[in-house]
Amino acid sequence: MLHIDSNNRLSEAALRAAGHWDALHRKNAASPGQPEATGMTVALSRQTGTPGEAIARAVAARLGWPVFDHELLERMADDMHVRVDQLESVDEQHQSWLLESIEALAPNAAISETSYLRHLVETVCTLAAHGQCVIVGRGAAQILPAATTLRVRVVAPPAWRIARIQRERHLGHREAERNVTTQERQRLAFVKDHFQKDPADPSLYDLVLSAQQLSVEECASLIVAAVRLREQRRKETALDARSSA
Repeated sequence: MLHIDSNNRLSEAALRAAGHWDALHRKNAASPGQPEATGMTVALSRQTGTPGEAIARAVAARLGWPVFDHELLERMADDMHVRVDQLESVDEQHQSWLLESIEALAPNAAISETSYLRHLVETVCTLAAHGQCVIVGRGAAQILPAATTLRVRVVAPPAWRIARIQRERHLGHREAERNVTTQERQRLAFVKDHFQKDPADPSLYDLVLSAQQLSVEECASLIVAAVRLREQRRKETALDARSSA
């Protein structure tokens, strides 16, 4: 019960953080002449086996923004004063309360899922407070507010994703299929359990891109174009607010 209550509090914290950034955005719109509190952030969610990371880096390169994928874990590890491999053990995965409790009693206790999640929410929200960055996975599309976030989902049919993993990792079909299925189940459970949202729901995103139909560069072009449109719309909204004041 304690574990469940902790997760509920963390989920509520994520919702409060999203509401906080929404409130800042509304305050800026209502206060002409004041600088924007945050720039746009791209939150990229991807199905296992799609080139989500490559797309994120292509977008970041075009915009001149930093990308946070494994780099997010490195930043969190530095803040938590732990090794990156300790965070990798719980990254986008879900542990049972019993397993976490047993591990916490071990002499060399691993990082708990609760501690990981708390720092994850804080780190993602801190990055988004500055904006102008690309965040890959880790529930960012569900944590951050729609007003200042371009939420992207990269998808492809299972057979296509399994074949890609086979080629890139030199695996047999059965092993590649197990890899894709297991990791995808863990990612879905991670977001559903902690943020009460289904990352497979297309209505949660501004763009849903097919990696089967579009190349990495084509996906990046569409994302960058959407960012530019959103930035232009925000500027126009700010100008309208000033002119009507």
